[in-house]
Amino acid sequence: MSAQPVKGSRSNDHAWLITGPLVLFAVVCATVTGLISDHPFGGWPLAVVLLVAMVAAGLPVLNFTVRRQSLGVTITEIPLVLAFYLTRPLTVVAICTGAAILTHLWHRMGATKLWFNVARAAAGSSLAVLVLQVLPPVEGVGPRTWLTLFTAAIMVNLVSITSVAGVYTLVQGWQTGRDAFRKSPSALFSAGINIVAGLIVLILITSNWWSLVLLSALVSALALVYRAYAQFFRQHRTLSDMYELSRAVSGSGQDGTLADALLGRVRAMLQAEYATLWLPAQRRHPEVLLTSRIADPGLLDVAPTPAALREQVRRDGQTLVLTRGAGADGKLRTALTEQRVKDVIVVPLRSGQAVVGTLEVANRLGASNSFSRTDVPLLETVAAHAAVALENSRLVDRLRHDAEHDTLTKLPNRRRLIAAVGEAVKIRAPGEVVALLLFDVDRLRQVNESLGHAAGDKVLVEVAERLRACAPSSALVGRAGGDEFLVTLRLEGVEAALDLATQLREQIRDEMVFDALTLDVDTAVGVAVHPDHGGDAVALLQRVDLAANAAKSVPGSVQLYSPALESRSLRRLGLAGDLKRALEDGELEVYFQPKVTLGDRRLVGVECLARWEHPAHGTVSPDDFVAVAEHTGQLGRLTEFVLRESMRRSRDWSHGEQPLCVSVNLAARTVNDPRFPGLVRELLTEYGVPPQRLTLEITEAGVLDGTERPVPILRCLRDIGVRLSVDDFGTGNSSLAQLRRLPVHEVKVDRSFVQGMATDPGDLAIVNAVVTLSQQFGLTVVAEGVESELTLELLQDIGCEIGQGFLFSRPLPYERLEAWFGAQVDPETVAAGELPRLRVVP
Repeated sequence: MSAQPVKGSRSNDHAWLITGPLVLFAVVCATVTGLISDHPFGGWPLAVVLLVAMVAAGLPVLNFTVRRQSLGVTITEIPLVLAFYLTRPLTVVAICTGAAILTHLWHRMGATKLWFNVARAAAGSSLAVLVLQVLPPVEGVGPRTWLTLFTAAIMVNLVSITSVAGVYTLVQGWQTGRDAFRKSPSALFSAGINIVAGLIVLILITSNWWSLVLLSALVSALALVYRAYAQFFRQHRTLSDMYELSRAVSGSGQDGTLADALLGRVRAMLQAEYATLWLPAQRRHPEVLLTSRIADPGLLDVAPTPAALREQVRRDGQTLVLTRGAGADGKLRTALTEQRVKDVIVVPLRSGQAVVGTLEVANRLGASNSFSRTDVPLLETVAAHAAVALENSRLVDRLRHDAEHDTLTKLPNRRRLIAAVGEAVKIRAPGEVVALLLFDVDRLRQVNESLGHAAGDKVLVEVAERLRACAPSSALVGRAGGDEFLVTLRLEGVEAALDLATQLREQIRDEMVFDALTLDVDTAVGVAVHPDHGGDAVALLQRVDLAANAAKSVPGSVQLYSPALESRSLRRLGLAGDLKRALEDGELEVYFQPKVTLGDRRLVGVECLARWEHPAHGTVSPDDFVAVAEHTGQLGRLTEFVLRESMRRSRDWSHGEQPLCVSVNLAARTVNDPRFPGLVRELLTEYGVPPQRLTLEITEAGVLDGTERPVPILRCLRDIGVRLSVDDFGTGNSSLAQLRRLPVHEVKVDRSFVQGMATDPGDLAIVNAVVTLSQQFGLTVVAEGVESELTLELLQDIGCEIGQGFLFSRPLPYERLEAWFGAQVDPETVAAGELPRLRVVP
């Protein structure tokens, strides 16, 4: 499979849009020079010598490392300075253009790059000789001559830098072009050094041509010194890269990021366009094929090379090196050419004597560069480190697998089941529940006491096999501990869960024969479902366990969890008294979660959320203490507490020149209280908060309960000037058409749909429909549960205005919120009186 083009980049053929104007510019400058110069051409024998010198100076690229940065330098400015002084103007243009043609033909560049570089050389030299004609004539080799020649030579470099930056901007975007301009000072600095060296050479040869002998000796000595320098730094850089790579690879084996740590570094180390890791399927490990490409920030699941190469290396266990025109048969060479692969090295990854995969690099950067045999030991050394890290990673994976599976039945254990249920309840599929069926094996203790624990183990293994065989393919079957087995899956509802529990119980009730003894093993089954019976894995497992215990004494042995199964009345009674004291003593706290515009990341407000840290019970769920408040007549006090705290903070923020809107959640009972609008009006007046800065959020079930009871209260609140929002929209049976009859301003899309947008097309379609219709009805849309950049991009694409979620911030207490403001909000926007803009979104 061929690699895909880089998103946002254009074809290199667009470089002709720069090449054409450069050619025209060169022609104009050369023409003007020819008209104003008395002798534009001449000195051809010397021109040939300078042409040879310029080609020789342009072929090698000298690399120097300065402060950890690599600087590539050519010395073409030296013969260029001599040409300006010793030959005629248009002869210099001919020398520069001819040298560019010969140099880039030697490098085997494509036609687009070749003619761009030739046009760049012609334009730069044409401008330089025109500048020479405008400046005072060159006489002798004094300081005025130095300045004149330096100015002309630097013009060539300025044209080169400008044209290269223009091509980068046109082909790869303005950011790449800007980076090219940022690197221009170092290029001009090295050019300046070369020009000064050229002037020194000019002074020497004009004083005495025999100085060329000494210069030749000096150049030869410097070449030897540079060769030693380059070899030393190449070895030093290779050792440094190997050290860093070894550290990265060793550290990544534990967290499963081996490919990320390995491939990018290998590609950079060997200056390749692609680096690919291939691990064929092995036992329970699936096939892995990942590629790092120079233009992509992430890893691709394709490779540019044919699969036959990797299969050959795996089969033979030998490194394979294919370079341009060598090392491949005709059919394979054709396949490589079709994929635009000019050269490749494939080395085996060994675990002992076995080959467990391959590591490869393809397409050495540079049109004329190619991999050599000296690169093979380096890549083989990297492969050895990677193979060790891979084996360690798989060992850790095996240990982790053993830690999450029961050794007797090979089923997932309780730890794995808790994690699986926790993941399942995070995304609520519309019209489905997460069902937990707990099978408790009856009379296993008697089996252990009568026949021994070996017989009991056989019973457990047999029950496990029967459950695994009978359960639907979408179900996860695990051993919850002891004689308990758990089956969890998504179903249509509670009735479907009860039906499945009954069917499975009947199917695993068949007789079990142990030698001459036949056992009739039965099970008691408890059933619990999300979201009806719990919002997290721990609560669901606790409640399904209660149901299974109750099933042992219930006819039919299948019991659905109900709140009556646990003694919650005492706890709730205790919470009622504790809540009263907590409200009196100020133990409750209000947390704030920011709301941000998705388009320009401006902070528009915060949602105010009550939190209670109980001294004995720890953190009490808002659902629990709100329910207690409703049933004990304390809901009004709780609501007033949250309203007062939110308005006080809104007032403080306004005084601090950072006005923010606040949102407060209301229970359905509060919306039906005719005294509530008066309370809101009094609090707004008391704290001096404009009504439009307060948003009251009512759940969809509370505002659309099928009656007209909430409508008068909502209209009173609207008349006050308060904004009204429908919270958790989409979780009920209402529609946007029903909202048209209500005086609401805002719709909050439930987090379950927002979090599922990136993986579920149905959720994406629901959110899209809500946003589109709400905007047509003039309603603001707020997306809850924005937790990833991908979700943020999808919301922006469909036109959602505002979002809140963990991507921006979790709910924070006031002190931490102030610190968050200081870290995230751009102070310049606050000072300007605008809505605060987030500086960074973590």
